[in-house]
Parts: sequence; structure tokens; C-alpha cells
Amino acid sequence: MSNGGCSDLETGSTFMPRYDAQGLMTGIAIDAESKEVLMIAFMNAEAVARTRETGLAHFHSRSRGRLWLKGETSGHFLRVQEILVDCDQDALVMLVKPEGPACHTGARSCFYRRLVGNRLEAVQN
Repeated sequence: MSNGGCSDLETGSTFMPRYDAQGLMTGIAIDAESKEVLMIAFMNAEAVARTRETGLAHFHSRSRGRLWLKGETSGHFLRVQEILVDCDQDALVMLVKPEGPACHTGARSCFYRRLVGNRLEAVQN
């Protein structure tokens, strides 16, 4: 906040998720053991609710325009161990136990390349 004060949103104990104009927030999946960032996707209110109800990571697929359960076709589910909420309540970090690769390419993480100059190089795991 510009006045330096803190609101209930920032310091309170009530979950008050803030979605953007499209009804979305950022969801980040991190391996609960290794702390490796596995993937980042968008979540709407339905995805947040289903994730909390089932313990499996759900997202909103912008390309498909629908709810998406990570692993629904691959079987590579992300079992949510804990959900961290950022200070503005507009992003979630999910500490997960992955059941296989997180990336649709088959890579363990969607972040399998690094930017070096203007080139992408493979990250060695």
C-alpha cells in the first residue's frame, strides 16, 4: 500500500483471493522435497476450489477455455502438500509431490532451459 499501512488482505487470517480482470491468478507448482519450480499456470476460482477440495493441482487452461486437472491425460498428477498465499493474495505457490514429469514435453520441470545471451541451453538435472 502506498501509505505504508497494512490491510487485512496483507496481514489478516482470512483467505480473500484476488483475481485479475480475466478472473485469473498465477499458480506456481514447486516440488515439496527438492524445491524445484515445476510449472507455472493460471488458476481461476474454480481451479482454486477444486485444488483445495481434491488435493490435486487444477488450473484454468486459457487455450482450452476450461478447468484442467494436471495429469488428467498423462497420469502425472501433482499432489498438493501445502498452499502458500502471497501478500496481495493474487498468487499461490503449491508445494507438490509430482507423480511423474510436470512438463507436457516429458521434462521433469517446464523450466528445462536457461537463457544465455540470445540462446537457450538445456539445464542439466
